[in-house]
Amino acid sequence: MIDYYASLKAKIITKERFRELWIKNKLGDKSILFTNGCFDLIHKGHVEYLAKAASLSDMMVVGLNSDNSVTRLKGANRPLQDEQARATVLAAFEFVSYVILFDEDTPHDLIQYLKSNMLVKGSDYAQKDIVGADLVLANGGRVLTIDLVDGYSTTNIVEKIKQHG
Repeated sequence: MIDYYASLKAKIITKERFRELWIKNKLGDKSILFTNGCFDLIHKGHVEYLAKAASLSDMMVVGLNSDNSVTRLKGANRPLQDEQARATVLAAFEFVSYVILFDEDTPHDLIQYLKSNMLVKGSDYAQKDIVGADLVLANGGRVLTIDLVDGYSTTNIVEKIKQHG
């Protein structure tokens, strides 16, 4: 019998644990895609974005902003869900290999530490504005954007809930 809960929890790791797994399992031979975000309320736009991103590589690591980081970036009323809840939902997706929390406002240091060879963000970012693009490109990697699903955002969902009580 498969212990799905244990499998899910094993995907939420520290950057140090990722490095251990990378060395132990010779992950350096795999293409490792990195993406990041707050992922406060998972919606269709998130799911499609993550599924498309994961299709581009052997492994996808999702950097997840910590609660403190989300509050600094989005304001005092965010996040709506705590970091462990958000990490658990992300880890439940089959196409997410690992989730790593970070407390900084940007994932720059995490990208530098992981040395991923592919970085993906939504098409609402220009490549020159993607944090860590310089690091990935300097290591011979690729930086890509994926078109977003129109009309889907956590902010839109929150506003709709406010309007309709």
